[in-house]
Amino acid sequence: MTLPLRFYWMLLLRRMPLMMLIVLVCSGLAVFAAFKLPPVYSSMARLQVEAPKITIELGRNVVETEAGEQLQVIEEQLLTRANLLDIAQKYEVFEDIDAMTPDRIVEAMRESTSIRRSSGNNQATLMSISFSASRGSVAAEVVNDYVTLVLEANSFFRRERVENTVSFFAQETDRLADEIDAQSNRIIAFKNANVDALPEDLLYRQDRQSTLQERLSRLEQDRASIVSNRSEMIAVFEATGRLGSTVRRELSPEERRLQDLELELAEARTIYSETNPRLVQIVGQIEQLERSIAGAGPRDETDAESSEPSFLDLQLTEMDQRIQEIDLEIVRINAELEKLARALAATATNSITLERLERDLESIRTRYNTSVNNLNQARMAERVEVNAQGQRISLIEGAVVPQVPSGPPRMKIAVAGVGAV
Repeated sequence: MTLPLRFYWMLLLRRMPLMMLIVLVCSGLAVFAAFKLPPVYSSMARLQVEAPKITIELGRNVVETEAGEQLQVIEEQLLTRANLLDIAQKYEVFEDIDAMTPDRIVEAMRESTSIRRSSGNNQATLMSISFSASRGSVAAEVVNDYVTLVLEANSFFRRERVENTVSFFAQETDRLADEIDAQSNRIIAFKNANVDALPEDLLYRQDRQSTLQERLSRLEQDRASIVSNRSEMIAVFEATGRLGSTVRRELSPEERRLQDLELELAEARTIYSETNPRLVQIVGQIEQLERSIAGAGPRDETDAESSEPSFLDLQLTEMDQRIQEIDLEIVRINAELEKLARALAATATNSITLERLERDLESIRTRYNTSVNNLNQARMAERVEVNAQGQRISLIEGAVVPQVPSGPPRMKIAVAGVGAV
């Protein structure tokens, strides 16, 4: 069955006073609650990231970080549990703080803290920190503590990075210097162990080998010649009993005088006739000397024959001594040639090993020079930080004690409450 519209209207009019009473009571309660909420005071500080006054390449690459990244790291450090609990206890931020658990304190501190960052192309990087509390002085003190922590964190962060950078490159430079010394000692030890087969002496050894081979060939030829002459001399002596044209007997005074007279006679015959007294006298002297020599001839011949074996022995002894000297020299040259051959064979292997050792040394030196350069730049960056000339966070506007509460928004709460009713 459908009830008429007039019935509902009459029902509404009958209940209207009660409904109005309920609305008025609830609205009054909402307005009363909105205006009885405790006041909230907010205090804010603003900071900015200053560009470095002195720019160092290593400072940009190692020490400096992106401003947004740096602020994010500091924000995370600022809102750590230990910091929030310490600040809350220090300023008694909450009236019933003794009854609150540590977790609730940390949660309430983070809810009351607001951190905003702003940056952009061709814009300064800014950071604002605000805190809300039931007392204005507490809000300002908490924000100022936040600012102090931010500035200290930034200073410590940059100083620590610079010091760590300097320390790292100093240790790296010392380590590479020790590596250079050790590698140099390895090269020296290798050269000492292979002093006869080093690549830098290769041309000298090749020239020496060629010289020795030529000398060996000459010595062998000389030896063969001496041996041949010795055999020929012995053969001639055994066949004739004399040394032949190889040995000439020394003439006696009479024989030398006879030769002189014969020369003089030949010259006189070109001038004088055969009947000339001068010519006859020379002929007589020659005949007399011939008779004298003929009488002493057998004794001289015997002396000559007896002297030839002694001369032969002397010649053979000299030849044998020379052959012995040549043999010793050939043995020495062959030993040196064998040593040179081994050295030349080992030179190729030693050259590869030495090149590898020197290449490693050059690589270490390159890294050492780079490390020294980085260490110098790191020390310059450290000086820049000490003199506060690098990138840093500075305070633009500090927190002040607010005189007017920033909340809660009573009118909005009251209107919302009335509207909800």
